[in-house]
Amino acid sequence: MSDKQPFLTDIKTLRERARKHIEQGAVTEGYNADRAQVVELLNAALATEIVCTLRYKRHYYMADGLNASIAAEEFLEHAQQEQQHADWLAERIVQLGGAPNFSPEGLQSRSHAEYVEGVTLRDMVREDLVAERIAIDSYREIAAYLGEKDPTTRRIMEEILAQEEEHADDMAAILEAL
Repeated sequence: MSDKQPFLTDIKTLRERARKHIEQGAVTEGYNADRAQVVELLNAALATEIVCTLRYKRHYYMADGLNASIAAEEFLEHAQQEQQHADWLAERIVQLGGAPNFSPEGLQSRSHAEYVEGVTLRDMVREDLVAERIAIDSYREIAAYLGEKDPTTRRIMEEILAQEEEHADDMAAILEAL
C-alpha cells in the first residue's frame, strides 16, 4: 500500500488553510453549504422550537380532566426537550457566524408550526401532534437539503427529528387513550 492517501488533504495544506480566515471559527474552506441559507433555515427551526415550547408549557398548565396528569407530564417533558432543541439550534447558528433570532416580533410567522391553544385536553394533544408532524416533515427536508454540505448541522437536525418523532408517537398514544 502506498504512503499517499488520495482522498485526504495533505497535512501541510490543512495547516495552511486553517490559518486563513481564522476569524470564521469553525467554518473552514471545506464548508460547502450556503451559510446564509443554512442560518435562515436554522432560524426558522429555532422559531418553531420556541413556539412549540410555549404551546407545550401552556398545555402543561391548562391540562384538566380525568386523564390530565399523564398528558401534563408529557407536555412538560416535551416543553423541556423543545427548549433544548432551541438551544442547540441557537448555538449552531452562532458557530456558523449568524445571529439567533429570538425576537418575539414575527415569531409565529417564522415558525413552521402554529401556536394553537386548544380548549379541551383532546384539542391540546391533537394540536401538539399536528405541530410535531409539521416539524418532522420540515426537519427531514432540512436534513436532506444539508446532506454532505454541512454534516454537523445535518446531524443536529437528525437528532432533533428523532425526538420529534418520539413526541409524535407519545401524542398519538395519548390521543388514542382519550
